[in-house]
Amino acid sequence: MVEVKETAWGKINIALNIQGSRMDGYHDVQTVMTSVDLADHLSFSLREDGKIQLEMDNSFLPRDGRNYILQAATLLQETYGIVQGANISLYKKIPVSAGMGGGSSDAAATLRGLNRLWQINAPLEELARIGADIGSDVVYCLYSSTAYAEGIGNELTFLPKMPHCYLLLAKPAVSISTPKVFQALSLESLPICEVQKVREGIEMGDYAEICHYAGNDLEPVTTQLCPELLRIRKTLEKVGADAVFMSGTGPTMVGLFKKEQKAQRAMNALRGFCKEIYLTRPVHQRRNEDE
Repeated sequence: MVEVKETAWGKINIALNIQGSRMDGYHDVQTVMTSVDLADHLSFSLREDGKIQLEMDNSFLPRDGRNYILQAATLLQETYGIVQGANISLYKKIPVSAGMGGGSSDAAATLRGLNRLWQINAPLEELARIGADIGSDVVYCLYSSTAYAEGIGNELTFLPKMPHCYLLLAKPAVSISTPKVFQALSLESLPICEVQKVREGIEMGDYAEICHYAGNDLEPVTTQLCPELLRIRKTLEKVGADAVFMSGTGPTMVGLFKKEQKAQRAMNALRGFCKEIYLTRPVHQRRNEDE
């Protein structure tokens, strides 16, 4: 039996600025994102009865139409008139509801995997149009590159890969609802993250510039909902992280380090009170033809 495998890389926002709300309920943003080597793994095999069967090793994920994997598979079937089905297996490593785009990355991996399994052979640009109907981060996750994004996060400009560094991810033992964060949001009181400075830092390969301007407008909002983030931030700052910021709507906090040894010391400092800690590296998997 033919089996197709895909990797769904985790996503980190190095910088995130909320520019304003929209009539459609979304928010306009400016953000710089990179993928990291903490990843989910998916496998796909063919079914002839047209059904989509999903097996997962995580009991916290929905198994109905709310699941991004099922949404992606169904949309791909409908868009291209596919009569075959698929068995899909998900091996989950990215934390759930962590601000790391795990669900979006799984959807993107599903689009790529079934595109191959069903021999659709659509270019990524076509898959991106389908992915945009699932979620704004799905478009970015199809490419798993370093990118600047604007609009609702799906208008991408690809950037060079991140300079050599380590990203220490720390997630407290809570999950944060994205709608809840935006409901608590007051645009008037937000800090203004200088996303363009981070973008320029990556374009120049200037690690110090990236660290100086990395940040997230939503961190104060999420910290009010999850005060544990303040303790994580202070710990990372105390051990000498080059930058500390939150990813997405949280609650994952990120410490940026140039040296692995210092990142390891930070891991040890967090271990007594933080449930999930991951030492990661940036990945740069750009798949489009013009790279």
